[in-house]
Amino acid sequence: MARGATTMEVRRDGVAVITISNPPVNALSLDVIASMKRDYEEALRRSDVKAIVLTGAKGRFSGGFDINAFQNGPKNEKPGSLSIDFLTDIVEDAQKPSVAAIDGIALGGGLEVAMVCHARVSTSSAQLGLPELQLGIIPGMGGTQRLPRLVGLPKALEMMLMSKSIKGVDAHRFGLIDAIVSANELINTACFWALEIVEDKRPWFRSLHRTDKLPALEEVKKIINFARVQAQKQSANVQHPLVCIDVIDEGIISGPRAGLMKESLSAKMLEMSQTSKSLRHVFFAQRATSKIPNIINLGLTPRRIQKVAIVGGGLMGSGIATALIANNFLVILKEVNEHFLDAGISRIKANLQSFVKKGEMTKGDYEKKLSLLSGVLDYEQFRDADVVIEAVLEDVSLKQKIFADLDKYCHSNCIFATNTSTIDLQLIGQKTSCQNRIAGAHFFSPAHVMPLLEIIRTHQTSSQVIVDLLNVAKKIRKTPIVIGNCTGFAVNRMFFPYTQVAGLLVDYGLDVYHIDHVITKFGMPMGPFRLTDIVGFGVAIATRKQYLQSYPKRCYKSMLIQLMVEENRTGESSGKGFYLYDDKWKASPDPDIKKYVEKSRSMANIAQDPKLFKLTDDDIVEMVFFPVVNEACRLLDEGVALKASDLDVASIMGRGFPSYRGGVMFWADSLGAKYVYHKLEAWCEDYGELFKPCEYLAVRARQGLSLV
Repeated sequence: MARGATTMEVRRDGVAVITISNPPVNALSLDVIASMKRDYEEALRRSDVKAIVLTGAKGRFSGGFDINAFQNGPKNEKPGSLSIDFLTDIVEDAQKPSVAAIDGIALGGGLEVAMVCHARVSTSSAQLGLPELQLGIIPGMGGTQRLPRLVGLPKALEMMLMSKSIKGVDAHRFGLIDAIVSANELINTACFWALEIVEDKRPWFRSLHRTDKLPALEEVKKIINFARVQAQKQSANVQHPLVCIDVIDEGIISGPRAGLMKESLSAKMLEMSQTSKSLRHVFFAQRATSKIPNIINLGLTPRRIQKVAIVGGGLMGSGIATALIANNFLVILKEVNEHFLDAGISRIKANLQSFVKKGEMTKGDYEKKLSLLSGVLDYEQFRDADVVIEAVLEDVSLKQKIFADLDKYCHSNCIFATNTSTIDLQLIGQKTSCQNRIAGAHFFSPAHVMPLLEIIRTHQTSSQVIVDLLNVAKKIRKTPIVIGNCTGFAVNRMFFPYTQVAGLLVDYGLDVYHIDHVITKFGMPMGPFRLTDIVGFGVAIATRKQYLQSYPKRCYKSMLIQLMVEENRTGESSGKGFYLYDDKWKASPDPDIKKYVEKSRSMANIAQDPKLFKLTDDDIVEMVFFPVVNEACRLLDEGVALKASDLDVASIMGRGFPSYRGGVMFWADSLGAKYVYHKLEAWCEDYGELFKPCEYLAVRARQGLSLV
């Protein structure tokens, strides 16, 4: 079945308008490229065609190459056949000029095709960029060669290495776009430009041969070397940013033709890399999280949600309120007294001001968003709320009381959501009469920044409530995962062994800072001990208590944190935890930790294990993460999680697991279920039930099945 095509219409003025059509984003599938090639060859052959305009159907130029084509594309394709033989030799070197008419988006391959044209006309709001590095690949249709020649080397490196898109109006300023026009005038203006090029009234630029924006070679070396150093710092575990820089360098030093050939070969090589496979898996997994069986096929449409009430204006409540008002929801924030309410509103103001400082919001927008917020001390204004989100302390009786109060004040269709991170929802809603309207809406801190939203359902939560919350997630630009009800839900349940194994390894003889260093080197934003400092020891102790109650057989109770709390070390907020913190919150190791570690070891009555001192970095990573994989398998086995790819997204967006490893399950699958199972089995014999492999993993290991 054909995936898209192009159509060609020859106007009376002699301009052939070729339109890319492959809904919804006019992706460049292999069928589209073949159709475009046929249309170009015909247009260049016909005597009644003077020039060509390339555009996209329905207000979108092209969202880039169809990612599915990586898996399905021809394996024996000649290097450079697309970027050199077609785009360069046929389109760019043609005797008839092409002008790109850009509206909506021109991303990835879409922008590469536009840059092959001899001029580009765009709307001011169009989005242009080369985001290929997000998928572990590089632009492979000439983008690495043409972009530096159009916008200059520093801007081109920034756009490619950071996958940063720019608006049409900025693209015009940088030289990527030649003229900005309204959407209504786009095609006519592009045709007019094309005819003026034919009549020599405008210059005929071939992007590949422009040098006016390239600096002198000495300056090129400095810029390229600086980019390499930055790429090695920021992306130490992946190769594609450095490959991209090398390809750009090759084109400037050895000429654009050599650059195109190196680009083509490098792009093919990177397509086959584990990094690209991982990042492509994440790309599809993110888009699949809202596809919920027996929910999306029921024909339900989201109800209109305008007003959201939040109970609790602390760190989480204020962050949730920020996310909502930033996306135009009316918000009522309730606190118990004026002091707490003022503090909550001040936090929201500070959050919005941080958007203004980053240039993500204007001062005018700041005032508009703030006007959507009201602060209250009672439930009177909750009567017309469509959703209530409770975001108070992790105290069961307090939450139960709040939900009982909501039952009295809110209307009969109001959704009651809790932001609890660990407590069973049925326990929270025990004293309410509306079990079908109760759900979890678990945000991650800071809620206005972190992209994940866990939507938790009980057996009684109605499908309509899930549909409504999925729509709210979409409107506030969060990636939702729908999870069943259990202690810890998805992210925290999966990762509770993460810090427990780290505590066990320290009791058996490993160094706190060495473990953190190894885990950070693997690609996590921080190690388990630094994370515990940030979360705070009070929260760590409270959540561990929850896990001990729910999963007593597979918990390890290190005394290390308890001993430190007794001496007023409570984590980053107190200035000392596993690390010491200066007045700028910079963390540094503390030699005093040794005395707590020695006391914890003595209380655990554990002798240091000589085997642990022979562990490689990979061994430590596996010991810390395989129990996480094991717990993820239990979530799937119990039906709490719907699919392994959801848990991959959760591990990346909720805990910072490196996306270039594909998420925790995809990474484990690359090692094999059998390997993971046997390692856990061996550690279980040496170190106890915390490592005991579950039946779901055992079956997959025995039968050679995939984990994803």
